[in-house]
Amino acid sequence: MDIDKVGSSPIEFRLDPGSGVPTYLQLVHQVEQALRLGYLRQGDQLPKVKDVVAGLAINPNTVLKAYRELEHRGLAAGRRGLGTFVEGTLDRVGLREQAALRKSMLAWMRTASEAGLDEEGMSALFTAALHELRQSRAGRTDEEDDGGRAAVVP
Repeated sequence: MDIDKVGSSPIEFRLDPGSGVPTYLQLVHQVEQALRLGYLRQGDQLPKVKDVVAGLAINPNTVLKAYRELEHRGLAAGRRGLGTFVEGTLDRVGLREQAALRKSMLAWMRTASEAGLDEEGMSALFTAALHELRQSRAGRTDEEDDGGRAAVVP
């Protein structure tokens, strides 16, 4: 066992103070995204609370709240004296499929940029389309859901 790797984690948290998303949820979402993309796997250790606190200058209770939420979702579990470890998984798309989807998305982003959309505009359009997809999966249309008004999704 490599002594330098003991206690290290394959994920490093980052915060976006302007996102409007609570800090603890940003941490939760980053773990979920890392699981979906295959950066984290069962058995991997999450960063220790003290390391996250030192690296992001946030309250330890915020990190603990995120880790409790991950435990509640069945994705992580604390081991006394050792840290918090990934216990669960999320649906994952294979690497080949991810690469193809990423290539398609980059092409779409270039087209959107050429059409005049900035990053916020692309994000808004993507979020609206995702909302539409959710509605269609649920068997509803936006017209049924909101009386025909355009859906604005937070």
